Amino acid sequence: MQSHDRNVLVKAVETLEDTEAFDSTIASTRAAVGRVLHPGLLRDVLNGRPLGHPAHPIAILVPTGAWISSAVLDFVPGQEKASRTLVGVGLLAVAPAAFAGIADWSLLSQKQQRVGIVHWAANLASVALYTASLVQRRRGKQLSGKVLGMVGLSVVSVSGYLGGHLAYRQAANVTSGEAPAAVGGTRTSAH
Repeated sequence: MQSHDRNVLVKAVETLEDTEAFDSTIASTRAAVGRVLHPGLLRDVLNGRPLGHPAHPIAILVPTGAWISSAVLDFVPGQEKASRTLVGVGLLAVAPAAFAGIADWSLLSQKQQRVGIVHWAANLASVALYTASLVQRRRGKQLSGKVLGMVGLSVVSVSGYLGGHLAYRQAANVTSGEAPAAVGGTRTSAH
């Protein structure tokens, strides 16, 4: 259901909710995830069952925090090595966050998955940008490494906005104390 919010960002993301062009990609991706991620301990951990809530919001703290810290150090003279290290730490920490996000995404409703697939694509783009940034920094090309990192941080910020929309506007993976939906189940939005 569309809101009557006049916020241009909200309206843009609500357009994604109704974009059926994503549906074939979503269906094939959902099927692939279902073939790999079966009910059991791994899925429970990725969905955050031992925590009592999704693990993805916690898992994103390390890569995002590392990349924000790297951006700050990019403006401090003589901190190239520390900044490069933080870019690498962020890249290493992406996998657990991504796997938890994919596990959560697989349980969402169609409208939520439409926003989620764009969130996912933005995250893949940011990983590509940060990988290129790390390569450039290791080659001694600090300026292009810093620029790629700043663009990567911008893309991560857009992705974070989409993640916030999923959580706060669409109530993705929000429960009222009950166990997460069964595999293949859907969440309903409060909107």
